[in-house]
Amino acid sequence: MKRILSFLLLALSLLAAPAFAADFPTARVLFETGKTDVGPEGQAAIKAVADYVAANKDAKVQLSGFTDTTGDPAANAELAKNRAFAVRDALKGAGVAEDAVVLKKPEESAKAGNPDEARAVEMTLAAAAAPAAAAPAAAPKVDSGDTAWMLTSTLLVILMTIPGLALFYGGLARSKNMLSVLVQVFVVFSLISVLWAAYGYSLAFNGEGNFFGDFGKSFLKGVTQETFGALTTIPEYVFVAFQGTFAAITVALIVGSFAERIKFSAVLLFSALWFTFSYVPMAHIVWGGGLLAKDGALDFAGGTVVHINAGIAGLVGAYVVGKRLGFGREAFTPHSLTLTMVGASLLWVGWFGFNAGSAGAANGQAGLAFINTVLATAAATLAWSAGEAMHKGKASMLGAASGAVAGLVAVTPAAGFVGPMGSIVIGAIAGFVCLWGVGGLKRMLGADDAFDVFGVHGVGGIVGAILTGVFAAPALGGTGGPTPDTFAMGAQVWIQIKSVLFTVVWSGIVSFVLYKLVGMVIGLRVTEEDERIGLDISSHGETAYNR
Repeated sequence: MKRILSFLLLALSLLAAPAFAADFPTARVLFETGKTDVGPEGQAAIKAVADYVAANKDAKVQLSGFTDTTGDPAANAELAKNRAFAVRDALKGAGVAEDAVVLKKPEESAKAGNPDEARAVEMTLAAAAAPAAAAPAAAPKVDSGDTAWMLTSTLLVILMTIPGLALFYGGLARSKNMLSVLVQVFVVFSLISVLWAAYGYSLAFNGEGNFFGDFGKSFLKGVTQETFGALTTIPEYVFVAFQGTFAAITVALIVGSFAERIKFSAVLLFSALWFTFSYVPMAHIVWGGGLLAKDGALDFAGGTVVHINAGIAGLVGAYVVGKRLGFGREAFTPHSLTLTMVGASLLWVGWFGFNAGSAGAANGQAGLAFINTVLATAAATLAWSAGEAMHKGKASMLGAASGAVAGLVAVTPAAGFVGPMGSIVIGAIAGFVCLWGVGGLKRMLGADDAFDVFGVHGVGGIVGAILTGVFAAPALGGTGGPTPDTFAMGAQVWIQIKSVLFTVVWSGIVSFVLYKLVGMVIGLRVTEEDERIGLDISSHGETAYNR
């Protein structure tokens, strides 16, 4: 027995290593003939085993009793079982947890009639089955299909802005201001693209702060053809470019609220500041792992980051810059609804890059976002036209184009999370609500929001963001977002409402401060004479049309 104990202690020292051999060492407790009492030598062996189990929480002890082939087989088996129970109880008494002891059916002795063999209970030490080592994460690798789709999506978002948004706004302007709107959109897009590469991308997508990232990738430091950003199947350069187009169009959207009376220099200074202190932090807060991302807010492609953010900035700008000369007395009719229709069509086409591209890959979610973008936009166009016909007796081209944009805005936060039928409902609701937003609500607010940036983008973004929490529910055909197993509609709607309120407050305060700052530094408005002449001539020295 001393040799057995010596072997056991040696084995235990070897077993302290993290891995075990295929054949685990054993120790035996020998009983007197016909007895089930554990003697002193057996207790010593049990204590050694218990000490090892205490030091190695995953250890298991397997007990095997042995029966002799001579005599009464049933009595021999019962005796072997009781001896195993006795060893088990002794192990428990020594501090070994019950679930660490495994009983094995008694075996017949390999040596029939050998009294030592028949009197043994064998203790086999082993480790609990170790969980299979997690497969190493697949190394990021460029996928040509995903990359091609994201390059295409980036081009589509550029198309949304120049010429899509520029023509949409340009057609809504009076002819004497047409060119000024085109220039503002074009140059703002260019300005923000450069600022995005300089520091915007780094602050939005690098670092783990609640409100801002860090400057670790400013001026695209460390970004190469071989690096990957948040998406691991496309080069980081492509991700930078794609997200940069979002930043640029968001700032360009604001131009429509204070059009026809603001200084060009004021537009550029405000755009740079607002990009830095409103767009970039909101992008980080929602998409870069910041505060709202941690709260579980769902915003697939920019309901809060883009549309509510820009809509609130536009509304504040309309108040601070002031009303156009003649507002409320003159009819500020669009000079070319043809251009507006062309612009709206380009927006619709480009929006497929905006929404389906936000899947980050050529996959099923991109397909879902794609069809949702078709259906929500169509439903909103029909709803706006129907509402206009009921209210005014006629459906208009301007109404159809505005309805389409309202549907595009509303489905933006929902595109990859809701089912097709849910997108139709979202689009239809947005069409009706945004029609009220550019009519009754606009009159209540009393702001000269020239091209209804708030009425369409702000209101549509709010409608879409909140309804995303409803129609993302799996019971209503949605995907349930990133955590479908724990999705709860009521809780998600509340999260969405909080994200809307946060965006309204953040953008509202930042925008007001920045407008006032720009006004103090260089002034916001052109002179009354310049405004009457038109900004095409007074600000840019040229006209959109030869007279």
